[in-house]
Amino acid sequence: MQPFAGRARIAGIGMTELSRRSGRTEEDLAVAACRTACQDAGIAPGEVDAVLSYHLGDSAPVTQVARALGIERLGWHNDIAGGGTQAASILGSAAMLIHAGLARHVLIYRALNGRSGRRMNTVSTGPEEEITQRYGMAGPIPLFAMAATRYLHDTSLTAEHLHAVVAQSRDNAKANPRALRREPLSWEEYLGRPYVCTPLRTVDCCQETDGACALLVSATLPGPRIHAVVRGGGPGCSTMATAQDVSAIFSSYVAPMLWDASGMRPTDVDTALLYDAYSWLVPRQLEDFGLVRRADLADYLLGRHHAWINPHGGLLSEGYVHGLNNVAQAVRELRTGKQVALITGFGASYGSAALLTS
Repeated sequence: MQPFAGRARIAGIGMTELSRRSGRTEEDLAVAACRTACQDAGIAPGEVDAVLSYHLGDSAPVTQVARALGIERLGWHNDIAGGGTQAASILGSAAMLIHAGLARHVLIYRALNGRSGRRMNTVSTGPEEEITQRYGMAGPIPLFAMAATRYLHDTSLTAEHLHAVVAQSRDNAKANPRALRREPLSWEEYLGRPYVCTPLRTVDCCQETDGACALLVSATLPGPRIHAVVRGGGPGCSTMATAQDVSAIFSSYVAPMLWDASGMRPTDVDTALLYDAYSWLVPRQLEDFGLVRRADLADYLLGRHHAWINPHGGLLSEGYVHGLNNVAQAVRELRTGKQVALITGFGASYGSAALLTS
């Protein structure tokens, strides 16, 4: 068990409307989501004594948001560089602050104009990306399409199975008023959608979304408990030149860490919020976290037995707030009777995962 297990609770959640053109600044979106999270938890923003956020140079700084919220005595605060990898591990940062006695109420937010503002393919790249771009890896989709090709080959999964993932996410999103994609997707309609980079069609990729999500993590208020959080990775689909398996994403590395740190087993999980930036990541994570055996994946997907995954539609159908909206949904699920929620955060061969308990 991790030393902070169960000491911090997610007492409040808040989200703005998700859209493709918000007409609002990232600060305005962040403040709105944070106010809603505080209201949901039953405290005033001024009672918050720590603020955390993660971004890729596309959001409002925490000091700016804290000032706009009227937090006059801001304690521990941090702008963490990173995208989806932080969606789960930022919960660990909040839990550790509470365990160390450095904060009582920690506000977490992610805000971005991911469609009308700075889009993911325009995010600045480092030395490795400068090399891979020469070989057609322009942005994340070609990179993960190559990894997907390998994974589909190794598992004998096909476009039919990818369709099952996407179509189920649409079905799950039907009853979610926040979701941007709620219309059914037939097999014929799926085949008619253009490829972005084979084998990934447009609908196999998560959305570009404007919006914000916030969480209020507390030492004293009621809510689902943060039981375990892990972060890590290894050579995989983000470092293809040195990878033994280009399809080995973060879950290959962090899943064993999570079960060791938590004292739990895959069978304890009754709701899973998986980072579904691309459709093929769902079966990959189901396998890596021990939720479904590789030999059973094909029938499992075609039989739609994965309907319990991302019940709100996930990043494919609800919207893309870099995974923090999945955490908010985990809280909703635990509030309605579920016992253990698995949350994941993805960034190629590195990422994070968390277990929440009711």
